[in-house]
Amino acid sequence: MHYLLIYDLADDYLERRVPLRAAHLRLAREAEAQGALVLGGALAQPADGAVLLFTGDSPAAAEAFARADPYVAHGLVTRWRVREWTTVVGRDAAVTVP
Repeated sequence: MHYLLIYDLADDYLERRVPLRAAHLRLAREAEAQGALVLGGALAQPADGAVLLFTGDSPAAAEAFARADPYVAHGLVTRWRVREWTTVVGRDAAVTVP
């Protein structure tokens, strides 16, 4: 299954992320190396959100990521949520539709 971790970002996110970015990216690279994180990045124009795509049997990896993320801990993320995403098209789709 696929899970989207969706972040709403603080208005001053771009300025405040600088001292936390290395730790955030380290966490993301660890999740990717473990096979849980597929893609992640900030939305642009405006930079008011971010989306991270996780894969697994449950939303646990995405939830754990958010709880450990320095962006969340330091208030750069004003709200986060995990949504199950039923993917049906593409080589990595989780559901096969005839």
